[in-house]
Formats: sequence, structure tokens, C-alpha cells
Amino acid sequence: MLLSTENLVLLCLGFFIVATLYSSVGFGGGSSYLALLTLFLGGFFAIRSIALICNLVVVSGSTYLYFKNGHGKLKDFLPFVLASIPMAFIGASFRLEEHVFFLLLGFSLVTSAIFLALQTFSKRDPSEKVADYPKWMTYLLGGGIGLLSGLVGIGGGIFLAPILNHLKWDKSIKIAALASFFILVNSISGLAGLVQGGMLDLPWKETLALVVSVLVGGQLGIRISLKRFTPKGIKRITALLVFVVGVRILLKYIPQVF
Repeated sequence: MLLSTENLVLLCLGFFIVATLYSSVGFGGGSSYLALLTLFLGGFFAIRSIALICNLVVVSGSTYLYFKNGHGKLKDFLPFVLASIPMAFIGASFRLEEHVFFLLLGFSLVTSAIFLALQTFSKRDPSEKVADYPKWMTYLLGGGIGLLSGLVGIGGGIFLAPILNHLKWDKSIKIAALASFFILVNSISGLAGLVQGGMLDLPWKETLALVVSVLVGGQLGIRISLKRFTPKGIKRITALLVFVVGVRILLKYIPQVF
């Protein structure tokens, strides 16, 4: 067992809260799982592996509900995922040096926090007409975000959704459904890449406890409406926490480059 009982309980509580909050607004929580794991674990193979597994658990339920309620159509999502799946696999297969991984993780966390915060200031009219973009643009977006997702161990929805909302790709509910499905397939592809590269590291006690925590939290977040915080409030609080941890990682590892 890598963690003391006290630290594991704290981490489980953090994962439960993240899963509840993120699933209530359509994300898996990968960036925050990474942020929390870096505070407790040193091995970046374990950090990437656990974050992807937990991401997968949370978004499986939300993806099912989005499709069940008619918010997602596979044919509309295919251009994104066809490009992202192989790129997420390739990204996860890279055996990065530890300091390179944490630098990339730090920059990704800071960027995802900014994207998440900016999304809370966007105003979308539900009746607004959506823009029409060429297919190559969807392949490009899907592939680029898929590669980054595989490298750092997140699903990529936290990057994709704000970009698509800004571009007015479709209505917000459909973008949320796509983000959820995008996270699902990239998490599976990323895990396959870790397996192929011999980098999958899942300490079973910690993994089992954290998976149970996000499973309960994710199902809770999907099915209830949070009364104390609005979705925008949740995103802003999460963005602040992820930003602080990302900056902390960068301050620790940037000096090692020089």
C-alpha cells in the first residue's frame, strides 16, 4: 500500500467531491484527479493510470444517460473520436521523463483551468443558430486534444467543450454529450496505450478505494441537482483549485530544466 490510511481517506474524499461536482456539469474530473494525485503520489505512471481509470468510471454513466435521452448521435461525434482515439493511444505510449511529464501536466492543468473559467463567462442563446465548419477542422481538433489527453492522462473534454462552445459548434447540451463521449473513448485509448507501453501502474488498494469513491460521487452528481452551487460556481471553484495545483507543479519542476 503506497499511502497511509489517513492520506487514502483524504484522497477518497477529494475524489468523491470532484466526481460529484464534475459529473453534474458533464465532465469526468481527470484534471482534478491528476491535481490531487500529485499531492499524494510520486510515481507518475500510477498518477496517469489511476486518473484515467477514475475518468472512465465517471463518464461511462453520464455518456449512457446523454445517449439515452437523445442528446448524442454517434454519426455527429465520429469525426472527433476517429482522430482522437489513435492520437490518445500514441500519446499514452510515450515513455516521458519524469520532469517532462510533470511540466506538461502543470501547463495542461493551468490551461484547463483557464479554459474552464472562460467557459463560465460565455453566453449562449439556446435558439441561436450553430455555425458550420469543415470536417477537417473536427479531425484536427479531435486529434490534437486526443494526443494531449494521452500524454498527461486526461480525457480531454475540459479542453474540447469550451472550444466548441466558443465556435458555436452546436447547442450546449449536445457539446456536453460529445465531451462526455470524447472523454470516455480517450480514456479507454489512453489506458490501452499505457498497457502497450508497459506503463500501467494500478496499486490495487488505492485504485479500488478511489474507483468506489468516484463511482458513488459520479452517480450522485449525474442524478441530482446541486442546490448550493450553480454549475458556473462549481466550474469556477474547480478552475481555481486546478490552477493553484498546476502553478505549484510548474514552480517545482521548471527550475530543474535550468
